[in-house]
Formats: sequence, C-alpha cells, structure tokens
Amino acid sequence: MERNLLDNKIEFLKGVGPKRAEMLNKELEIFTFGDLLFHFPFRYIDKSKVHKVADINNDQIYYQLVGQVSQMQLHGKQRVTRITAQFHDESGSIELVWFKGLKWIKSRFEPGKQYVIFGKASVFNNRFNIVHPDVEDYLPDIIPIGESLEGVYSTTEKLKNIGLGSKQLAKLVKNLLGQINQAIPENLPQNLLLTYKLMDRNMAFTQIHLPSHLQNLQAATRRLKFEEYFFLQLNMLLRKRQREAQMKGLIFSTVGELFNLFYENYLPFSLTKAQKKVIREIRHDLGSGFQMNRLLQGDVGSGKTIVALMVMLIALDNGYQAALMAPTEILATQHFQSLKELLADMPVKIALLTGSTKARDRKPIHEGLEDGSLQIIIGTHALIEEKVKFNKLALTIIDEQHRFGVAQRARFWEKTDLPPHMLVMTATPIPRTLAMTQYGDLDISIIDELPPGRKPVKTIHLYQSQRLRLLSFMKKQIAEGRQIYIVYPLIKESEKLDLIHLQEGYESLLRDFPEPEYRICVVHGQMKAEDKDFEMQRFIKKQAHIMVATTVIEVGVNIPNASVMIIEHADRFGLSQLHQLRGRVGRGADQSYCILMTDFKLSADGKKRMATMVRTTDGFEIAAVDLELRGPGETQGTRQSGPVGLKIGDLVKDEKLIKHVRAIVNQLLDDDPKLLKEENQITRNYFLAHFRQSFDWGQIG
Repeated sequence: MERNLLDNKIEFLKGVGPKRAEMLNKELEIFTFGDLLFHFPFRYIDKSKVHKVADINNDQIYYQLVGQVSQMQLHGKQRVTRITAQFHDESGSIELVWFKGLKWIKSRFEPGKQYVIFGKASVFNNRFNIVHPDVEDYLPDIIPIGESLEGVYSTTEKLKNIGLGSKQLAKLVKNLLGQINQAIPENLPQNLLLTYKLMDRNMAFTQIHLPSHLQNLQAATRRLKFEEYFFLQLNMLLRKRQREAQMKGLIFSTVGELFNLFYENYLPFSLTKAQKKVIREIRHDLGSGFQMNRLLQGDVGSGKTIVALMVMLIALDNGYQAALMAPTEILATQHFQSLKELLADMPVKIALLTGSTKARDRKPIHEGLEDGSLQIIIGTHALIEEKVKFNKLALTIIDEQHRFGVAQRARFWEKTDLPPHMLVMTATPIPRTLAMTQYGDLDISIIDELPPGRKPVKTIHLYQSQRLRLLSFMKKQIAEGRQIYIVYPLIKESEKLDLIHLQEGYESLLRDFPEPEYRICVVHGQMKAEDKDFEMQRFIKKQAHIMVATTVIEVGVNIPNASVMIIEHADRFGLSQLHQLRGRVGRGADQSYCILMTDFKLSADGKKRMATMVRTTDGFEIAAVDLELRGPGETQGTRQSGPVGLKIGDLVKDEKLIKHVRAIVNQLLDDDPKLLKEENQITRNYFLAHFRQSFDWGQIG
C-alpha cells in the first residue's frame, strides 16, 4: 500500500497541481506523497496557553492573545504600504503590523469583537509589536484554545510567493494524511515495538505532523528517530557482514625481520599506548583471512605516520608491496621524505610518484612496481592511473581519506586478484555519532594521545586593532630563531568579501619586515608545483622567516622550527580547518602559538568557534562543536558527498539512541542474519524495497 500510494507524484495531491509541484521539486526536493510525508516540522508553536499583553517580554518569542482590535491606520501617500492597528485586552495594548494582504486586512476586523491573535513579538522604537500575526475569531464554545501544538515547516521565498508558506504546507500535509487514510504499513517487528515501547508507525506520522499534545509528539519523534537509525544501521551492518563473508583477504601470517629491525633499532621514539593498541587491532585484521577496511582517526601530531609505516613493514615481511596515497603533492612529498629518512638504514626500496614526476623517472618506478623490486610507493592520484601495475600489492593506505571518493579508492582493487587491505586515515577527528552513522560499515581505531614531550599549542584570539602587539610578538619570535606561518582565506581580492587578501598581506609584511633583515616566502594553490616546492624548501631550510600561505598548508607540512601560526580572518574558517592549521605548529620542543585574527564584529557562530579554539586542543571536542554548528553535511570526513540523509535524527543530541539502536540491530542479525523469520518479514520487505539497489542478500553467509 505504502509504496504504491506514497510514490504518487506530488502534483496529484489536492491543493498542489503541476505548477506548484514543479516549485516543490526545485525548492524542497518534494517529488512524491512520501517526500511530503517525510517533510517534518522543524519546530512547534505551543498554543496551549493564552497570554496577557502585559506578559510580553524578551524571555519568550511567540504569544497567543485574546482581545479586541481598534485604531486601524493605513500608511502610504499614493498607495498603502502598511497597515497598523492596536490590539488590547484588560492588561494593556500592543501594535499589530501588516505589509502584505492589505486589502483583506482592511475589512477583517469588526469593532467590539473578540479575536485570537498569535505571533512573534519584536521590538520597534523601544516598543513591542507583532508583525503579520495569525488571526482567528474567538469562539470559545466551538473552538477551544490550546488543545494542540502547531508544526512550523521549512519553506523558501519562492514557495511563499506562490502561496506555499508554512501554514499552506501544513494544510497539504493534513490533506495527505486524510487521503492515505491511516494506511502507512508498519516496518518494524511487533516484538521490537512492544519491547522498546515504540508508537506504531501510522500513529507516529500523524502525531509528528498534527500532535494532540506534547507527550504524543515526544513519543512520535522517538519512534521515527528509532526507525531512521534502525534502517541506517541495518544497511551498514549488513554491508559489513557481507564484506566480511565475501571479501577474502590476503593473510599476513608473520611479523618478521623488517618490522622487528625497525622497532628495535630505528624507531625514533617509544610508541604510545594508543599507537600500540591500534597496531594490535590492525595486526589482528591482517591475519584474519578477511580484507581489512579500517578507519584510523588520530589528532594532528598523534603519530599516524609511524603506525602506517610499521603496518607497511608487516606487508613487506610477508612478501607483499604497500602503497600510501595522499590528496596533494605537498602531503605526498612530505610523507615520502619522512618515510625515506626513517628507512634510510633499512633494506627497503621506496619511491614517490605524483603528477609532477618526470617521464624519465616514471619508467623505473613503473618497472619496479611491476617486477616487485619496489616495495613501498608513496603518491597522489597518479598511483591509480591505468598504466601503474603492481606485482603483489596487498596494503593500501589512504591519508586524509575524505578527499578521495569511494570510486577512486576502489581503483586499487583492479590492480590485484584479491582486494588489498585498506587503511584509511584522517587527522580530522570524527564525532562518535557521525562515525556510527557514516562510517558504521568500517572498523574504527583511534589514537587518542599525543607522543610524550609535546607541549600543547597556546591559542590566542586577537582583534585587528591589536595588530601592533602581534607584530612585536612576531619579531621577538624571529629573533629567538623561530619561523612563522601566516594563512589567508583568499589569494586575491574578492568583490563580495572585504578581506585582507594574500597579496595585500604579503605587501604589507614587506613593509613591516623589510629585506634583507627578514625573508618571506609565499605558497598558494594556484602556483606551479615546482614554484610551490621551491618556496616550501626555502622555509624548510630556514632561508625564510615567514611563510605567507592559503590553506594549501592545511595538511602535511611538518616543520618543527615553525612555532607560530597566524590565521587572518579566522572567523571565515570552519573549526575543523582551524584545528588542522593549528596542527602545523607544536611539532618541536619549543612552546608554539596559534593566533586567531578577526574583526571586532563577529557572528554568534564566529564567537563560539573562536572561544572553542582558545579553550581546547582536544580534536574530538572540537569536532563535536563543529558538528553542532555546521551539521553533518558540511563536516569534513564524510565518506560520501552530502549529508547523512537524516530526516528527523539529530547527530548532536542522539548519541545514546544511535548506540542503543546499533546494538539492537546487531542482536537482531545475530539471531536472524537474513531476516527470514516470520516476525521479521515486514522489516526484510521494507529493507528490500528501499535498499535493493545497494545490497545483495545472496552475498550474506
């Protein structure tokens, strides 16, 4: 029933038609009856209380009043531009204002008659008024006040212009609920509904749109959130079980000579407990006989690169090759130089392959990979080109994995008979709720401690008016032998954003830090690779005191002597980006600093981002705030493009519920892996109807 009726095109719903349907398609992606049913209110207006005019203050926004309307005035010389009126009850009066629907308003009110007014109170000329209030006749015997909550629906200006504001959308939803006649089929097993005291699905959709009281709204919200997370987790956990059953993996049976040689003689520092734990988890995967698909989270500077190297040495000890792919040439080159230095006295052949690798250098690399003499390859997208062939590739490590699509990572599978083990790494900590929803089909390891001896970076928020203080601090740091990064959000001046752009900033710095006493280098994404590398090398070799850059240095630059990171217009950056940039300093033994420069005028979100950065260096805390401010769709680290696709779930608030539902789904699949039991048939059928494109039941063992 549900699939047939809810798949009807929205134009066939009473009150819509072809023109409105076209706008609903474009503006809200509402194409069918089902899409409208899942267009939930984003908040509710509580009409359970009648206020007095004297009650109106700044503590509450919306008010419902009962009283009379008088003193109506028309404003405008040649044509009426607005109408004002006085609304009064026994406690006082308040002005009502209308800018639209003026013809109707002029004839709406009768002297001495009682009306119910509902609206948002705002302040104008130090007095409260209500603009465009809802108006109803007060009929206490027929229409009791305050028996329900009223949903408010998201809409757009274009939809409002064709008469599809929140109220009209609410009316369409009411029409829809009447038309489908309470015939939305259940999709969760009956025993599950009873065990966890969940409202039935039919009732939940009615109460989420037309709640009769607060308790019913809360029960409906819980039921629909539960359902949403249930099928999200079911899809992910079935995929995980499918992969484990289907994807046989190469077995790394030994931890041999190369691993032990490096661990005993060349490891530059003792591993942290977190690093050891992660290596144990990875070693277990590599010996399991199944293909490893593991996400490694580690804050900036937590030592992911050493873990990656030691895992690659396990692959080499078992006679296989390993590849590490990074999203930029700067990061790939940085990895190559670090690993080459660590392996300098080891009998291991390692090479770098990027888009800039010259043709004469490519040939021996291609030959070495194909005959197996080249054991470790570091590179960019160049590694997945068709002409790159491996002899025995068995381990692929993807760094800053959110910058690669699933299809790009899968290109490695085409280069081997059995899919290589996959370790994806990110320095952008992912909140637990996001990890459980977007990465629920991967195993997750976390390095949650920094190597000993690392001093936390001191973060300071300064305003543009404090720039002289900043310049003095910079000169002091340079005099002590330190180097400084300055990051700008733009390369050239923008007509839309009045920001100090990189070029202007560079010219200003030349005046404050004149040559030859000071030397400044510049790096940005529009430079040729060789120019970028030349400037980078100047900074690495301490031939420049200051590097002026864009976010091209967000990842991968590791210069221990650089102890100051200055971020201009820091409020233009997201929290995860600010945290990544801060991670470029604090890599040496000296105290490091991150200076956030902003104008004095900041948005509420901007203030919260600055305060969060100053308060903590904990990447997971920062990630949680970032998720709260920006939502899952914009948070770095998403495995697919776009948001999780939640209609009602809230990743910031629902951590307990997500964990609870994930455990329930795991328990269900342990008991009935293919959902073949009679009581699970409705869940199986719903799942097949909605997820068939991405899943094959036949592959579940």
